[in-house]
Amino acid sequence: MKLARIRRVLLLIFIIIVILPSIIPIATSASASAPASARPNVSMEEDPAVPAGSTASSQSSARRHKRNKGLSLSQLLRKYPDTIKTQGPRRKIIALTFDDVPDPRFTPQLLDVLHKYNVKATFFVVGSRAEKHPGLVARIIREGHAIGNHSYNHPEFGKLGMNEFRTQIIRTENIIQALAGYKPRLIRPPYGDISEQQLKWARAHGYKLVNWNVDSLDWRGLSKTQVRNNILSRAGKGAIILQHGGGGRGSNLQGTIQALPEVISIMRKRGYSFVTVPQMFEVSKSK
Repeated sequence: MKLARIRRVLLLIFIIIVILPSIIPIATSASASAPASARPNVSMEEDPAVPAGSTASSQSSARRHKRNKGLSLSQLLRKYPDTIKTQGPRRKIIALTFDDVPDPRFTPQLLDVLHKYNVKATFFVVGSRAEKHPGLVARIIREGHAIGNHSYNHPEFGKLGMNEFRTQIIRTENIIQALAGYKPRLIRPPYGDISEQQLKWARAHGYKLVNWNVDSLDWRGLSKTQVRNNILSRAGKGAIILQHGGGGRGSNLQGTIQALPEVISIMRKRGYSFVTVPQMFEVSKSK
């Protein structure tokens, strides 16, 4: 009898240790408890839209609902060619663009160079910086440059939910409208990153998104020669050139400031004219 009882106990232990885990995989509970950001290819439905400025719920929903990135940028360009642009028409025109403005360390120096050479450029404004330095935004407008929306505090759009994305755009355009008298049509996504859903919203509300096809890489703190060569080696018909007029703490944009006169002079000798992005695409600067 004792031997039979021992066998039954051993059989029960065998069932618990060997058979049950194969029936109820422990990976299920592990996957369910893992944060959404740690799970690849997870797509979740966005929360209902909330009025612009209501950031608390949108921030929490963005953290809860990290979605699949979906189409790549090249795929979005092919699918929405009238909404997102990286290059202008194949004519001898060039658009100089400057991101992350205004910044009192660098923006005035760039404006001085542009004024000296009578070149109009396009500045993509960060809303939080415009609030701190409204006089610089006023100068950009007064000297005839175009302005675009570059978000409120420079997040990666592809990681935001729709509510927070909308807030970034609308909050910044309201700041710009108060300073410039119009809501800009142009948006440049920070890092060039945007989702299809965000792009479709922008198209439905009359915006145009502008990335670039020539990157100066000036944000790396490159020398004048490096910045100049990065631009001149790639600039051609309809080029949209990415440079920066502002940066984070410790950034150094002297390379782009010092290279700008040579870039302008050499491209003019090559027969090119400088235009703003709205001029390049023959669209209104306002929405």
